[in-house]
Amino acid sequence: MSTRLRQERLAQQMPQAEVAARAGISANTLSNLEAGRNVGLESLVRVAMVLGCGKELEELFKPRLESLEDMVRYEEGASRQRARKKSGEAGRA
Repeated sequence: MSTRLRQERLAQQMPQAEVAARAGISANTLSNLEAGRNVGLESLVRVAMVLGCGKELEELFKPRLESLEDMVRYEEGASRQRARKKSGEAGRA
């Protein structure tokens, strides 16, 4: 992913300082991202958005629904909710 972002930045002929400024991160953070070092997810998302790669990033997080069973399982998981505490249990640990 870091290589892809670097290639996209170079293809758009944007210097690191410009991308970093537009993303609201430091040039050092962008350099670390492009080098494959550990940076926050928010920084990654900001850089991807500046470079117009938001859709590709979104694709990484979409569920893979390859069968009807996958769809049902996904829907069941999405509709799960935590049970509410009974009124007498509030404050108990």
